[in-house]
Amino acid sequence: MLNPEFVLSFLLASFVIAVAPGPSNAFLMAQTFTHGRRAGMQSALGFALGGVVHTIFAVVGLSAILKASPTAYATVQYLGAAYLCYLGVTTLWDTFKPQIESENKPHVSTKPAKNVTFQAMMTEVLNPKVALFFIAFIPQFVDTSLETSTTMQLALFGLMYPIFAFPIDCMYVYGGDKIANYFRTHPAAPRWIDRISGIIFIALAINLLW
Repeated sequence: MLNPEFVLSFLLASFVIAVAPGPSNAFLMAQTFTHGRRAGMQSALGFALGGVVHTIFAVVGLSAILKASPTAYATVQYLGAAYLCYLGVTTLWDTFKPQIESENKPHVSTKPAKNVTFQAMMTEVLNPKVALFFIAFIPQFVDTSLETSTTMQLALFGLMYPIFAFPIDCMYVYGGDKIANYFRTHPAAPRWIDRISGIIFIALAINLLW
């Protein structure tokens, strides 16, 4: 169905891309530091689902529209940046509200985790750079000499990437949670973790527009 040599090359390239620090890793770490390992895992799942959505877009040609239309690209880009900025501002705003003390859970963040999977998925979907990645990177591994259609190969490779990247993202989450556990034991740490996370979200919004 797929060229084994191309699959091996694709997995190797995907590993390098997934391991390399980037905006998605920063989002994962921010959620993990703020809300813990569970929120980090939910973020990883959200990014995987976002990859599935981008695969569908690429197969039906919507990603090609983003590449061909500067207006469409800019629209999605600004929507994505606005969404990340919204997450950052709301996270920062909540750190200035009165903190609820909890003797049983001193490590809990001042802001409860809500819809983390959806937030991560939308962050991925509203990133036009990811869409262009899918239509520029994946077609390189399509073997036109096979009986399997090009569309089917694009779909399989597109789905393969988020599945392959998911456990790598989980490793980031696990490591980030270990680091964050130390800071969460300090009374003032949760607020500062929230504030740093908010700044990261805003920085990701700026990076998306860069």
